[in-house]
Amino acid sequence: MADQSDILSLMQRLDQRSRDIFREIVEGYLATGEPVGSRTLSKAGIALSPASIRNVMADLTELGLLDAPHISAGRAPTHKGLRLFVDGFLEYGDPSREDKKQIDDRLASAGTDLEAVLGEASDILSGLAGGAGLVASPARDAAVRHVEFVPLAGGDALCVLVTEDGDVENRILKVPDGLPATSLIEAGNYLSTRLKGRTLAEASTEVRAELQERRAMLDAATSALVEAGLAEWGGDAPGRGRSLIVRGRANLLEDAKAAQDLDRVRQLFNELERQQSLLEILDTTREAGGVRLFIGSENRLFPLSGSSVIVAPYMGGTKHVIGALGVIGPTRLNYARVIPMVDYTAKVVGDILSHRRGKDGK
Repeated sequence: MADQSDILSLMQRLDQRSRDIFREIVEGYLATGEPVGSRTLSKAGIALSPASIRNVMADLTELGLLDAPHISAGRAPTHKGLRLFVDGFLEYGDPSREDKKQIDDRLASAGTDLEAVLGEASDILSGLAGGAGLVASPARDAAVRHVEFVPLAGGDALCVLVTEDGDVENRILKVPDGLPATSLIEAGNYLSTRLKGRTLAEASTEVRAELQERRAMLDAATSALVEAGLAEWGGDAPGRGRSLIVRGRANLLEDAKAAQDLDRVRQLFNELERQQSLLEILDTTREAGGVRLFIGSENRLFPLSGSSVIVAPYMGGTKHVIGALGVIGPTRLNYARVIPMVDYTAKVVGDILSHRRGKDGK
C-alpha cells in the first residue's frame, strides 16, 4: 500500500493541466485496456496542441506515473500511477441500484446455509466485477457450546459443532467398521465437556495432552474419534479447517492479449492454489477494518502477475470480523464500481450471518 504522504507529494507536483491529462489517460486505459495517445487526448477536449500534450505526458512518465507498454506514442498508467489515481482522483459512493438489487436478491436466494451464502458471494463478485471472486470462510474463534457425533450409513459419522453464538457446522468423518454407537456418544460427551465455553484453540492442546497421557479414560476407538474431530475442526486434517472459495478463474483469461499476459495468468492460477497464502492476504482486512486495495507489486502474493486485489472484511453475529471476501483481476478493473461493490457485498454477507446466528442461537 502506498504511503499517503507520497500520494500528497505527487499531487502537489502536478498542476491542473497535468492532472487533467493524467486523469484522461487513466480513464481511457481503464475503459479500453489500450495506451492513450496525444491525438486521442486532443479529440477528447484537452485544449492543448498534440505537441504540448506529449510534453506533459513525458513529464508524467518521468515521474513514474505513465509508461509506454508498446512501440507507440500512447501511454498507460504504471502501478504507481494507478495508485495515485485511486487515492487522489477517484470518486466513488454506493453501488448502483442495479448492482445492489442483484447482490441482495442472489444472496437472499442462498438462504442461511453458510457454505451456500459464501459460494454465492464469490459467484456474484466474479460475475459483476469481471475478475475472480475470493471468499475466506470464517475463522472459528467462538466458544463451543456442544459437540455431537451422529452415525451415518457407509461407515461415516457426522460431527456436529455448535458455538455459543449459534453457529452450527458439520463435518463427515470416516469411522472404523463396527464402531458401537456408545463410542460416538462417549466421544461427543467428552468433547462437549472439555470444550464448552472455550474456543478450539484454547482447549485442543490440553485435550490432546490428556488423551496422550491416557487420563481421559477412553478406549482406543473413542480416543481416535475424538482426535479425528479435533483435527477436522482445528484445521489439522488436509484440506479442512478454514476454506477459500474461488470462482470465475476464466475471467482472468479474457484480459490476456499476448504471450507475456498468458504467462502472468498462469502464474496467478498457480498462486490461487496456495490457499493458506491467500487466506493470509484476505486476513489483512481483519486489522484494517475496511476495504483494502493492492495494485501490482503492492501485493506480496502476486507481485509479478500484473493484478489488483480488492478485499473487505465481513462480520458475524457478535459484530466482530470473522472472514473476508474480495476480487482479484487485471489492474484495469473498474475501481469506481468494484470497490463499493466489494464493500457492500461484505456488509450483506455479514447481515445474513448475523441474522442466521441470532435465529439459531439460544
